[in-house]
Amino acid sequence: MFRKIPKWNLTLFVLIVLEILVFGMINPRFWNISILLNSFNDFIAIAIIGFFVTMVVITGGIDISGVSIIGLSSVVTGLLFQVAGFNIWAAVFCAVLTGGLCGLLNGVLIAYGRVQAMVITLGGMLLYSGIAIVLVGLSGVSTYEGFTGFPESFGQIANGMVLGLPNAVIIFFIMFLVAYILLHRTRFGRYIYLSGVNQNTAEYAGIHTRKVLTAAYVLSGLSAGIAGVVLTSYLGSARSDYGAEYLMPILTVVVLGGTLITGGKGGVVGTALASIILGFMQVGLQMAGVATQYIGLATGVLLIVSVAFLGINPDFRFNVKRIITHKQNGG
Repeated sequence: MFRKIPKWNLTLFVLIVLEILVFGMINPRFWNISILLNSFNDFIAIAIIGFFVTMVVITGGIDISGVSIIGLSSVVTGLLFQVAGFNIWAAVFCAVLTGGLCGLLNGVLIAYGRVQAMVITLGGMLLYSGIAIVLVGLSGVSTYEGFTGFPESFGQIANGMVLGLPNAVIIFFIMFLVAYILLHRTRFGRYIYLSGVNQNTAEYAGIHTRKVLTAAYVLSGLSAGIAGVVLTSYLGSARSDYGAEYLMPILTVVVLGGTLITGGKGGVVGTALASIILGFMQVGLQMAGVATQYIGLATGVLLIVSVAFLGINPDFRFNVKRIITHKQNGG
């Protein structure tokens, strides 16, 4: 049975178990199942975006604009509800749609304009963040406080429970299933992998790679819009700076999950496991009394180590393994 599970995913699962054991020994409260389940709210936005940024990275691209789309979608939700008088669910729909439109702009410029993904999404990150700040300024609302006064039903999106499970956990698995089915069980998912392995070859095979790339960025933008809505529901206010500190964690869960930054290989199962690892690590370090700045340091180390390990040439790893085996045999 275990042979069918990718070794890296199995390694990530073992890391989760080790985290639970180690942090639980440091602070027994960490073994409280309700604390672990409620901690999903602290990294749900990272996981939601990470699932779909995984698709983008598999195509050989990158999307760093999601951290700004979070804030923009949050502001759109508050602006339409508080100022424009929209029904809260209509405001939520428009906020998610805004994220999708941002992703569409990214995708069209990258796929059809043939501009580097890093350049476009970096520009998008600054653009969408600027638009969010301008919208808050025009509304006359304090940038620090943001939009507040959302109905209780909206707050239940992130803070409610179903059958004893926090909604954040349910949202996590719903978004995971959507991403998993799209990437691993559809023709679209196969096209994503083929586009990442060799885009020119995929074109010759009759795959419309430009449409595939555009769709991947649209999905990434939609996921950022959903993350913005969930984060707004969880915190009870809409602000333009939401998501500003999520860039490194998002990249960490994608790369730590086993997705190659060069494209062509990866999966959302690894991203899901890496999200849990990162989330539990942050909670565990906080409960252990570690200062916030050192938690960020731990995230950075995790990103560097995972990139270094996964980026090592397979032939190099094979040669190292052969040398070690040779020495162990007394050669």
